Amino acid sequence: MFSVKHFVFICFITVAYGAFGGTIGRTQSIAVKGALTCDGKPASGVLVKLFDDDRGLDSDDFLGSTKTDFKGEFIVSGHTAEITTIDPKINIYHDCNDGAKPCQRKFTIGIPDKYVSSGKTPTKTYNAGILELAGRFRNEQRDCIH
Repeated sequence: MFSVKHFVFICFITVAYGAFGGTIGRTQSIAVKGALTCDGKPASGVLVKLFDDDRGLDSDDFLGSTKTDFKGEFIVSGHTAEITTIDPKINIYHDCNDGAKPCQRKFTIGIPDKYVSSGKTPTKTYNAGILELAGRFRNEQRDCIH
C-alpha cells in the first residue's frame, strides 16, 4: 500500500520527467582538450575517455572518448542529463615507459564545474595543457578493461 510520502515522490518524479523533455535532470555538456607527451615526444594513439563521475553506488556515465592524434593532441566532449551539476573527469590510458607490463597505466583528472555548459553543445572548453606521461601520477592505477 502506498503512503502519502510515496505518492508525493511519484508525483515529483513524474513532473520532473515531463519538465525536462522525458529525461530526469537537465542536459549538461563538457569539452576537454590537451596534449600528451612521452619523454618529450608526442604520445599518439593514447585513449582519453570522458565521464560524469557518479560517486556512490551508481556507475560513472560515459560521455565520450577519443585517441590522441600524431601530435599527441586530443579534444573530447559529451553530454548527459542530471538533476545536479555533473562532475566531469577524464581517464587517460597509456603505456608510456611501461615496458612489457600487462594492462595500461590509467590516471584521472577532475574537471572544474565552471566548465560545465547547459545544453548538448559545450560553450567552454577545459584546457588540460601538455601532460608528460613518463612520470607517475598520484591516483595512477592499472586498467585491463576499459
